[in-house]
Amino acid sequence: MSLLILAPICSILALGFAGYLASKVLKEDEGTEQMKKIAVAIRKGADAYLKRQYTGVAIFFVVMFVVLGILAAFGFLTPVAPFAFISGGLFSGLSGFIGMKIATHANVRTTHAAGKSLNSALKVAFSSGAVMGLTVVGLGLLHISIFYYVLDFMYRDLEPALRIQSITSALITCGMGASAMALFARVGGGIFTKAADVGADLVGKLEAGIPEDDPRNPAVIADNVGDNVGDVAGMGADLYESYVGSIVATTALAVAAGLGVSGVAIPMTIASIGVLASIIGTFFVKSGEKAEQKGLLAALRRGVYVSSAIIAILSFFLVWNVLGWNHIGVYFAILSGLIAGNLIGFCTEYFTSDTYKPTQKLAQTTTTGAATVIIGGLSLGMMSTFLPVVIVATAIATSFYFAGGSADYNMGLYGVGLAAVGMLSTLGITLATDAYGPVADNAGGIAEMTHQDPIVRERTDALDSLGNTTAATGKGFAIGSAALTALALIAAYKDQVEIIVKKENLDFVLNLSILNPAVLIGLFIGGMVPFVFAALTMDAVGKAAQLIVVEVRRQFKEIVGLMEGKAEADYAQCVDICTKSAQKEMILPALLAIIIPLVVGLLLGVNGVVGLLAGATVTGFVLAIMMANAGGAWDNAKKHIEAGNLGGKGSDCHKAAVVGDTVGDPFKDTSGPSINILIKLLSMVSIVFAAVILQFSIF
Repeated sequence: MSLLILAPICSILALGFAGYLASKVLKEDEGTEQMKKIAVAIRKGADAYLKRQYTGVAIFFVVMFVVLGILAAFGFLTPVAPFAFISGGLFSGLSGFIGMKIATHANVRTTHAAGKSLNSALKVAFSSGAVMGLTVVGLGLLHISIFYYVLDFMYRDLEPALRIQSITSALITCGMGASAMALFARVGGGIFTKAADVGADLVGKLEAGIPEDDPRNPAVIADNVGDNVGDVAGMGADLYESYVGSIVATTALAVAAGLGVSGVAIPMTIASIGVLASIIGTFFVKSGEKAEQKGLLAALRRGVYVSSAIIAILSFFLVWNVLGWNHIGVYFAILSGLIAGNLIGFCTEYFTSDTYKPTQKLAQTTTTGAATVIIGGLSLGMMSTFLPVVIVATAIATSFYFAGGSADYNMGLYGVGLAAVGMLSTLGITLATDAYGPVADNAGGIAEMTHQDPIVRERTDALDSLGNTTAATGKGFAIGSAALTALALIAAYKDQVEIIVKKENLDFVLNLSILNPAVLIGLFIGGMVPFVFAALTMDAVGKAAQLIVVEVRRQFKEIVGLMEGKAEADYAQCVDICTKSAQKEMILPALLAIIIPLVVGLLLGVNGVVGLLAGATVTGFVLAIMMANAGGAWDNAKKHIEAGNLGGKGSDCHKAAVVGDTVGDPFKDTSGPSINILIKLLSMVSIVFAAVILQFSIF
């Protein structure tokens, strides 16, 4: 029990260090008045979007609170469930909000720092990313800790096994709230950012022939706002949900494995160790002055590898101390997840960075036009799924058997859950390497709009190009952990059903044979759901981008002197269009994750739901990897050409690469990363509503 106290202590340490880094960033110089003016416009746009998004999402949470309250009143859920759901959403949204606030203050400071040196710019941008990473893990651990201790007090009169079971059930509802908020944030932010990006590129670069981030482009501020609301706020909520989800799923499996409080302590303590390791890792991120991807990648890798090594060493002593030598195999389950996370990151980097052959070959396809770029990118994305699937499959097998799955099935599943926790244990620094990318992107935009010295743009472009790779790596990391967490959640769902059946003395037996029609139908429906979800989100970006294209064309035509640089574009109108479109179009995809498991459960019963969850996990994982990597490669192929290769900016090759990039934008920043939330939210909704489905399903 004493080890559990590390979670709140380390959460406060993480938040304290994040506050220290934030204060360091805010002390940096913002530069000229013109730079400040652009930064304020981006800040105001991002704040206005989040205010409108949170207002809309609050309505959904109020409705769900009432629904969960009614179910609790009828005995289907614990009285704590509605409050757990709200708290999950609140903390998830807060983590994204804090990350966005620091990012919108760090962008202009990164631009100014780039005028001094590349390392100075990297420090400011990375510190901003570290604030995000440490805020996510800090709030995640704090949230779980608060709920654990409150529930432990509430259920103090229950026998230990039943008390832990009641606590972990409530924690799953926290995860459901976090997942719901993450899905709204990721989908809404993704639609906003990519509608602005695609619209700005199609009219600005391809039709008007003006540079990226040119101040004459009316969509340029919306594009920069989108980087913050989608790639920072949305990503923060997303990875908060991944982090919390992996921990609560594993705590639930600890109960089934018969490990009690000791089993619950392991994932929470690993997460605590991860916080300390991530803080130490941040001190190892430094670069030289050459604006080369290899050097910058090495700087970021150094921090992640140091953190991973610390966790690998300390986790051994943790397992040995808590579970004893008889369960030392659990340590190797944790290690398999930690290694798998780093391997997936390297695979993603290989397929998306222009320092390697796949993206260089993709850039070569631009010599024969946009069509071959699209074909090449899709091919690359599909091929890039092979190694991550092998890695995740290996991690599942090794974690299951090392934890003792051959002798005790529940111990094996607990091992799989711990592999997911191990994979996400370095999130504090892994997310920092991801979140700094949008800051660097914004910094480049501010440099372009305020006509800074060319060396400034060269340095911010180097950081931005690296950011595309690290963002793709971060997405691969999140998607890989989602596969492991989703499997753990499916196991937790099975356990929850068995607990309810035993408690209510119901006449029901699980039949999960693939030959069971309900399971088979569920598999087909589950396999289809990620594709429908991706279609809805892609279509949403397309619709919103069309509105931006029409508006930018209108302003180019109607605002006298705009193209000559004598008049100012109406930036606010494009921001408003993106905001309204994102709020409207995010509703249906987000509700899909809530409605589908309930409908399938009521029609096909719990056997059908297990099929649904399995099908969605398999196809969702592969589809998400394919979309994220194809999008990252298209983006970096464009950056490769803009660096002076194959004719450079303005060439026919560049125009073809821009088309590929516009297709890849919603792939990598809207649909792909949202799917990993979808597959976990499906599972969490199923667990929370398991009693309702058992009671009212038709079959």
